[in-house]
Amino acid sequence: MKFATAVGLLFLLQGLIALGSLDETCEIGASRTKKYLLYTVNPGEGFNLRRDVYLRVANLVRKLNEVDNWVLVLPPWGNFYHWKNTKRNKYFPWSSFFDLSSLNRWVPALELEDYIKEHGGAVDTTFILQHYAEGWSGNWEEKYDERPCNEQVPFTHNDGNGQWDGHLWGTQITTKNFSCISIQGHASTLVPLLSKTDVRSVLVGRAETILHDEFGGTWFWSARRSMRFARHLVAEANRFRKEFLDSDDARDQTEITEDWRDTKPKRGAAKGGPYLSVHLRRRDFIYARGDEVPSLTKAAKQLEKILKSYDLNKVFIATDASLDEIEELKLKLNKYEVYYYSPSPEFLNLWGDGGIAIIDQIICSYARFFIGSYESTFSFRIQEEREILGFPVETTFNRLCGKKKKCEQPAKWKIVY
Repeated sequence: MKFATAVGLLFLLQGLIALGSLDETCEIGASRTKKYLLYTVNPGEGFNLRRDVYLRVANLVRKLNEVDNWVLVLPPWGNFYHWKNTKRNKYFPWSSFFDLSSLNRWVPALELEDYIKEHGGAVDTTFILQHYAEGWSGNWEEKYDERPCNEQVPFTHNDGNGQWDGHLWGTQITTKNFSCISIQGHASTLVPLLSKTDVRSVLVGRAETILHDEFGGTWFWSARRSMRFARHLVAEANRFRKEFLDSDDARDQTEITEDWRDTKPKRGAAKGGPYLSVHLRRRDFIYARGDEVPSLTKAAKQLEKILKSYDLNKVFIATDASLDEIEELKLKLNKYEVYYYSPSPEFLNLWGDGGIAIIDQIICSYARFFIGSYESTFSFRIQEEREILGFPVETTFNRLCGKKKKCEQPAKWKIVY
């Protein structure tokens, strides 16, 4: 009798699901109501470091979804120090630069503007992360505590309604609960804190404070592989490669599948286009890392040596150097064809400095040989792209040498599937 009753209830339940009578966010045996995780990064951090923070937060959501049903809300891009050609306070959604369908193949992700359409600028709880004021004293342990805020925060208490008002990404954000959390640990250190909150939405501020759970591991590379660039930027980069650098995916042996999960090229399978690519940092690097940044003369000599070694005649340069410096470098490499990407006014208006950066990175990623700059996150992202495409290690993990006689080459973070 009990068995028959159970079977009857099961059929009834299946019927209700088929008719759409149950909330699609619920599953049998456990509540699966959607929860939303928003996050911020230190305003001083640049475009490419923020991409790295995304990996940490995305894999935190991946961990949370082993029990609950979390959606990652993507903070828009903008107002960066290095974006000289983009209007201040202009923000770009993630779809400007990345393929959202590809991101969603790893974790559920939503643009901030779509979250606001549904929920307004309201968040239930906000945690601003910070380091322990007393430091870690050489005793590392995973921990977090609610503490007084170490620095000024972007929220003020509203005595009228008891909430907290903030202004983030050019948008008014309100939160019911607010606290600062001193933390020492990896992204998953936050799982107990977030799991025990009986709320629908949480904002985690200063997410760069947490570390990767497994830097260079399978989850790291899965999240990184999901970060495919927006199709309109890929198309523009491919146009430039074909028109100026005699480069396309078929000849370069760099073809990939539509779904990143189906693309696992063997190391060395990618040949690359018949050109050398270089990321040459100038500006603040000249002062901050003067001994590690080569003069234009020394940079030209290093590039010419590689060109001869690989029998190449073309160079693509991604740089923040002034036009005068670029012209000077071209003169020093006058035996070779030197190219750089110069956007049209229409492109710049649509995609800004972020779009230019990605075009540069795509073109550098498909070269026969790449050489970057010392400790540059821009160079690191290119090296990751080349790992994903299957380029040889020796043509990927290289950097320009500065004044120092000893010039240590970058660490080789190899892809793991």
